[in-house]
Amino acid sequence: MSKVKNTLELESAVVKFVGDSGDGMQLIGTLFADTTAYDGNDLTTFPDYPAEIRPPQNTIAGVSGFQVHFGSKKILTFGEKLDLLVALNPASLKSNLKWTKKDTIILVDSDAFDEGALEKSGYSSNPLTDGSLKDRKLIAVPVTTLIKEKTASLGVDNKTALRSRNMLMLGLTLRIFSKKTDYCERYIDKKFGNKGNVAELNKMVVKLGYEYLDQVNGEQYSLYVAPAKLEKGKYRNIHGNTATAWGLMAAAERANMQLYLGSYPITPATEILMELAKHKSLGVKVVQAEDEIAGITSAIGASFAGAMAATTTSGPGLSLKSEALGLAVITELPLVVVNVQRGGPSTGLPTKSEQADLVQALYGRNGEAPMLVMAADSPADCFYSAFMAAKLSVEHMTPCILLTDGSLGNGSELFKIPEMKSLPTIKPPYAQPNTKYQPYERNPETLARYWAVPGTEGLRHRIGGLEKENVTGIVSTDPDNHELMVKLRAEKVQRIANYIPEQEVFGEAEGDLLVVSWGGTKGVVRSSVIEMQKEGKKVSHAHFRYIMPLPKNTEHIFSKFKKIIVCELNSGQFVGYLRATLPQFNYYQANKVQSLPFFIDELKEKYFKLLED
Repeated sequence: MSKVKNTLELESAVVKFVGDSGDGMQLIGTLFADTTAYDGNDLTTFPDYPAEIRPPQNTIAGVSGFQVHFGSKKILTFGEKLDLLVALNPASLKSNLKWTKKDTIILVDSDAFDEGALEKSGYSSNPLTDGSLKDRKLIAVPVTTLIKEKTASLGVDNKTALRSRNMLMLGLTLRIFSKKTDYCERYIDKKFGNKGNVAELNKMVVKLGYEYLDQVNGEQYSLYVAPAKLEKGKYRNIHGNTATAWGLMAAAERANMQLYLGSYPITPATEILMELAKHKSLGVKVVQAEDEIAGITSAIGASFAGAMAATTTSGPGLSLKSEALGLAVITELPLVVVNVQRGGPSTGLPTKSEQADLVQALYGRNGEAPMLVMAADSPADCFYSAFMAAKLSVEHMTPCILLTDGSLGNGSELFKIPEMKSLPTIKPPYAQPNTKYQPYERNPETLARYWAVPGTEGLRHRIGGLEKENVTGIVSTDPDNHELMVKLRAEKVQRIANYIPEQEVFGEAEGDLLVVSWGGTKGVVRSSVIEMQKEGKKVSHAHFRYIMPLPKNTEHIFSKFKKIIVCELNSGQFVGYLRATLPQFNYYQANKVQSLPFFIDELKEKYFKLLED
């Protein structure tokens, strides 16, 4: 749709939909994000919702939100200050007003601002009428009244009709940004087509919201974001958990192996299990296990049997899997363990995001049990990180922990779907049939043992959790042999550094300050560094995907900078690892443990302080 006359054109825009949990904020946020992707905008999304299925209504604790940052340029962050806030009740307005700025458009359901709701939200007066929003662009829509009036002809009861309040707000939002309703209408037909008048009701309400803007002098509220200039290809808006599942499937295809997933549902990782369960026709085998331990041990069994094996979890589940992780280490079997991190410890904050499981991934096993550890940096990168985790795990016969987090897993961004032939080949180190096979005979370059799939002629063998004699695999308690095996397993993991890319630096190769990050903080840290560079500061950025082992040139990179600051959403786990691994450097820290992302200005403040000292 062409933009409305007198429309304000933006390079990018940040929109947030908020309301009670259960009001459908995640749905309309996703539909709006998909529409922007369909129109060719680059984007990222940030869902934020409480752990309870239906927490107390009209309370701050019960607010559910979905943020969309889209633009005509590459979008790196979830966005900070809002251009449009859609709030369905007083609590959602109160809890998100701090993210607005002067002239932010605020779209509210005025019917929801009754005395009881205002009191539960902590308001002493009605913000819609007391002048507190005078420097914002307020659109107060009597949503409940409009829906009751316009949908009476459908013969739908009020309760059903009012469930479409979110759709009216979606229609208004689409109109504000000159977006068509076609995509949303197709979704509604597919979702509700067999539910009587429900599809017709929702499409009518979307149209009602779309047309309402013209009744309130809509030109003053119109915004426009042009499509991004994208490389030629096929794109879709993809969630990180979906991308992870696809990456594992792509790896199995490139390795010519069957994919097996043994997992137990846990927030926020369950969607990986759900996505893979859809693809049995592609040969994917999925077992929803009775607990975390059964999930990982079944995956280890599948790996022993010759499958590309994976298990998925979050922090509490990784704790339960720790003994079995040690089994995967000592048997030297490939296994991908995806940990979608959340706030902890214990049950913690199930629907919130942190980077607080790094130390657990590195060291959370008994004995000397090193393994490959990687971290994805964006929802789309979950595809490539999962692919590489599977490739390296198989080719080096080691378990791998892939760290994502709730923001990446539930968030989404534009993803260019790659051609299968463009992905690297994967070569499992199979033992050859009818040879004199020794279970712990190793490839001299990688130190990976050879993979003997049961049933292959002449390759009978045994492995297990007891320490084995080098080469022969006979159970051994010999002290010298145990030390040798410990060193071999550790060296095998370190040699993976020969097969991963060297660490890249964004910016100059030397300077006053190197900003280091890992995992899901890449976008906001990169954006903060770009702003510093525009201000003439000698600041560069090194973002790490490979944690254990570190890329071979890490020490050389660090030596070229006067100061190093490590940014992470925990109390300093990666910086502690760097201090132990490369102790010759002095590291500064930027840490945040609020289950919120970094903001550009708070990072820049730390950079300026270091540059001034």
